[in-house]
Amino acid sequence: MPPREKLAEQLDPATTVLLTVECQQGVVGPDSALPELAKEALASGALHNVARVVAVAHRAGVQVLHAVAERRPDGRGASSNARLFRAAGRLPVQQHSGTTAVRIAAPIEVADEDIVVRRLHGLSPIAGTDVDALLRNLGCRTLVVGVPANVAIPNAVFDAVNLGYTAVVPSGAIAGVPSDYTPAMIRNTLALVATVTTTPEVLGCWQSPRRATTRA
Repeated sequence: MPPREKLAEQLDPATTVLLTVECQQGVVGPDSALPELAKEALASGALHNVARVVAVAHRAGVQVLHAVAERRPDGRGASSNARLFRAAGRLPVQQHSGTTAVRIAAPIEVADEDIVVRRLHGLSPIAGTDVDALLRNLGCRTLVVGVPANVAIPNAVFDAVNLGYTAVVPSGAIAGVPSDYTPAMIRNTLALVATVTTTPEVLGCWQSPRRATTRA
């Protein structure tokens, strides 16, 4: 974990964007297509922590982006070149565009100034989407990410780092299955490429007087 001053510098609200990844009802909500993941996100406190970070980000003037994975009912344009995609197509709950499954899950609040980016293909919330262009237009240098730890978060972190952003991961705001996978993945993978911190540390940086900086 970096020194508080270094972390505060990285998390300057004027140059930081908070990216929630697949925090949608059909993934982490009560009627999830992936009930084990949804249960872990709730039991571990990760979903609640994402909601806390989003709420404080809104008050601190940090831009929030929500990356949502969805598919057309007819499946046009959807990826099928991996086992994960083929299995998802057979699940009883489908992430169909326009349905409740692709709405942001409670208790996360979506503000008017938030940006929702939807993708119809692939694994990444960044590669092949509008996210990188939006981040650059927003003057972003640091990207804070959460929730699903199995695929989405590593993918987002790797893409962010490859594109030149500093990635910050609040360890309490991500969750995966099995439950012991997440800390191992954080320790052995994410810690090598991202700034790993805690939810209270992120909240503390955005609740401090330093947040008076305004976005251009």
